[in-house]
Amino acid sequence: MVIRTRKEKNMGNFNTTLVSCKGRRSKQKRKPVVGSFNNPIGTHEGIKTIEADNLCNLSRDSGLCICVVTWNMNGQVSYEDLVEMTGRNRRFDLLVVGLQEVPRDNVARLLQDALVETHELLGKAMMQSLQLYVFGPKNSDLFLKGKRSCQIFFGGFGGMMRRKKGAVGIRISYKGFRMVFINCHLSAHAGNVEERNAECRHISHSLFSKYWNPYARPPQITIWLGDLNYRLQGIYTHPARDLIQRNLHTLLRSKDQLLQEAERGQILNGYCEGTLTFKPTYKYNLGSSNYDTSYKVRVPSWTDRILFKIGDPGNITASLHCYESVDDIYSSDHKPVRAHICFKVSKYQSHPTRNSIVDM
Repeated sequence: MVIRTRKEKNMGNFNTTLVSCKGRRSKQKRKPVVGSFNNPIGTHEGIKTIEADNLCNLSRDSGLCICVVTWNMNGQVSYEDLVEMTGRNRRFDLLVVGLQEVPRDNVARLLQDALVETHELLGKAMMQSLQLYVFGPKNSDLFLKGKRSCQIFFGGFGGMMRRKKGAVGIRISYKGFRMVFINCHLSAHAGNVEERNAECRHISHSLFSKYWNPYARPPQITIWLGDLNYRLQGIYTHPARDLIQRNLHTLLRSKDQLLQEAERGQILNGYCEGTLTFKPTYKYNLGSSNYDTSYKVRVPSWTDRILFKIGDPGNITASLHCYESVDDIYSSDHKPVRAHICFKVSKYQSHPTRNSIVDM
């Protein structure tokens, strides 16, 4: 179904907002949602920064390990880049790939070719140049249940059909974990902070919310990834580049708009993110690892992010084993970002088996 909604208050200069979801539709009269998994009422935690320990001790029998990758492709793709992006050490259950500004080439087929020896496609959500894929180990369909996809886009961006901003999502139950994956591409430019905040809130209230399905059980795990387009604020480009060149880029974290806005309670309340130890991933000259030398000389920024939230912290614990940029890819003005996150059921609760998959 495709539902047209009125332009919300403080939604910036959106001309059109469309929401489209695939799944069974409830007959119950829908009511506006007040809270959501993104920002529960009465709480303000901001984004919790956690360190990556670079060591995964979980086996596939004792927990769920997920590799998450986000990349703004800038309309370019090669098979070799996709192999490099997904990594060669595939000791994980699920691979979640969120792409923005995808070219018209069949990226899904190229990804499947790159992963053919270890993983197969379990689900996808596509909206023109914004695409999200979930891969699982071969013969893993016994662990999968309740797959749904959803999308939302914001119009009014110059009429460029393949450049619209928005989000796509996939909701699945795998190994008994109820999960939501959201891949987004938010509004660009350093000054559009409030517009990005409004888009972020709107996506949270729209994708898989109680407004669309009052009977849906809340996700136990939500992973939000994409080109969020938040920039560095309060520093000029040359001082920022000087710190990066001296390998002091961690000092720039206090200038990051995403962390600032979360601290203000505007967005992504209660989410976790790995420490930003890698260099800002935008904007590079094509074909190099040199930052923008165009007439705009943009301030380098961490636009590409991966965050996660546990909706059932009493029963599920998480550990982060990797949060990094993939610097050996040069075909885009963005570097891909990759995370390895593992989840485990509390010792007080038996781990789900093939015969006890939790219903969505």
